[in-house]
Amino acid sequence: MTGGAIDAHVHLWDLERFGLSWFRPELGLPRAADVRALAVAAGEAATPVGRVTGAIAVQAADTVEEAQWLSGLRDPLVAGVVLQYDPEDRPGGARSELAGRVRGVRVAVPARRPDLADVAGIDALCDRIGRAHGVVEFLVRAEQLPAVAGIAARQPRTQIVVCHLGLGAAEPDDSWEAGLRAVAAQSNAAAKASGLVTAADPAGDRLARALAVAVDAFGPERLLFGSDWPMSARIAPYAAVVDRTAAALPRLGASGDEAFWGGTARRIYRL
Repeated sequence: MTGGAIDAHVHLWDLERFGLSWFRPELGLPRAADVRALAVAAGEAATPVGRVTGAIAVQAADTVEEAQWLSGLRDPLVAGVVLQYDPEDRPGGARSELAGRVRGVRVAVPARRPDLADVAGIDALCDRIGRAHGVVEFLVRAEQLPAVAGIAARQPRTQIVVCHLGLGAAEPDDSWEAGLRAVAAQSNAAAKASGLVTAADPAGDRLARALAVAVDAFGPERLLFGSDWPMSARIAPYAAVVDRTAAALPRLGASGDEAFWGGTARRIYRL
């Protein structure tokens, strides 16, 4: 796949087919976030490198039914799939192996200990996915970033990706910055600039600071744009997320734009 932008972080689901343990009506999210709706939303956006031509769909919850549905999607817009890690899933399980469009596994553990010592099997997972040339993603809070840096150091042959810069809606303070830079010091680590647009930051100052740190730490060759759609749609339309991200970014130059908005994702996820 070449040309256009890649959205490295979207979620797709259909509650008529399976449940999401965290879903509640008051969250203001649709019961179905499907590829057609994503195509309409993304079709209204223009990144510095053109329209969005592909997306990485990250499993929103953790059931086998959801993983099977997501893995079975056949649409050109779904360039790759990342499934949720379950420490109880054995090798060969639906959420532990790479096949078809599955490009990686996400370890979503922000509620766990800062050192991640209470998450079973991380090194075995990284070794297995690394041997298959896949990606291991981490959804963590800022205090856990040093632990992710340690994992990346122990697993140098595995591509590690931090979702939402390890920040999400939190403030980009000195502790977060130190943790992110520790991850960036590992050459096999990258990070998604996703889930960063918030209602409390209309002027984009917080977003600009976070992106400035990330660009300085990783460089655009190890950073990926992600919209976090449809979670982000509660705050701003897809096109506005793209525009606010582009406005807050430091100047990257033509090659940097190509990397951040698509090239890094194509390389890392083997699109």
